[in-house]
Amino acid sequence: MKRKIFISLVVVLVLLSSVVMAVTNPVWVKRVFVEAVEVDPNDIKNDVETLCSTTEYRNAANVESLNEAASYIADEWLELGLEVDTQAYMVEETEYKNLICSFGPEDGERLIVGAHYDVCEDQAGADDNASGTAGLLELARLLQKHQPELAYRIDLVAYTLEEPPYFRTKYMGSAVHATYLHDNSIPVKAMICLEMIGYFSDEKGSQDYPVGLLKMFYPNTGNYISVVSKMGGGNGKLTRKVKKGIKQGSNIDVTSINAPAKMPGIDFSDHLNYWKYDYDAVMVTNTAFYRNKNYHEPGDLPETLDYDKMAEVIKGVYHTIIDLD
Repeated sequence: MKRKIFISLVVVLVLLSSVVMAVTNPVWVKRVFVEAVEVDPNDIKNDVETLCSTTEYRNAANVESLNEAASYIADEWLELGLEVDTQAYMVEETEYKNLICSFGPEDGERLIVGAHYDVCEDQAGADDNASGTAGLLELARLLQKHQPELAYRIDLVAYTLEEPPYFRTKYMGSAVHATYLHDNSIPVKAMICLEMIGYFSDEKGSQDYPVGLLKMFYPNTGNYISVVSKMGGGNGKLTRKVKKGIKQGSNIDVTSINAPAKMPGIDFSDHLNYWKYDYDAVMVTNTAFYRNKNYHEPGDLPETLDYDKMAEVIKGVYHTIIDLD
């Protein structure tokens, strides 16, 4: 009887360990960060402040301010000598647009790195999501400066209309982009979404989770970045690759989770539209409202962000995307 109980306990522990491993995606790597890859926190701070300084709040109702932000993004890329593609589309009688710049072989399988530049209602949206957009701008600078040899094409995409009232509709900029890729049979290697990468806290208890049980496996201090995806498909493999890349290429702690898409927060950004077509996609995030209480509030301002840690996130993402095997 004792033997049977022991065997049953072992089986339960093995199954529980397997579930934990599948959810948390542990990786063991040494940091191999190349010192030549530098990100100036002042540059990304300037990007965030500029995006937060449009004439009106850059939401769906203020198209002129969305266009101000879009022009800034395009001008930064053009100044690097890059070509900028505009993916314009209509919502009723109003035109909105995604912006795209590319690196690597033109006909190569595509790695999409995207971030939305619009905000929810009337607030500056420094973390959500000027931070992710600033990440795109800095990645372009790094790619153009270092000219890495790429076996695939990297498309940096700045999306419009991620936020309400268009969230989860066909009018999200990322929905328009993902549908275009699918309808034109364009091969997609993976998609990485940059969603709120600027807010961090060293205070104990500053990190919340959608399920209390997760506190057993994740930190209670919000000073890390996370790679988030759903269970199933190749998302788990991609999560581990991105986590490994960030861990190797930067000096910031990184966690990861693969959970059911219905868990609140798992699909709360542009990556969800790529899952619709079975593209592998992950979100790189500071966990949004589970940490940053300024989420969708007037207090989401540039001065609340940690640009040193944000720079480390960008270094890690850069290291990831230039060698995503």
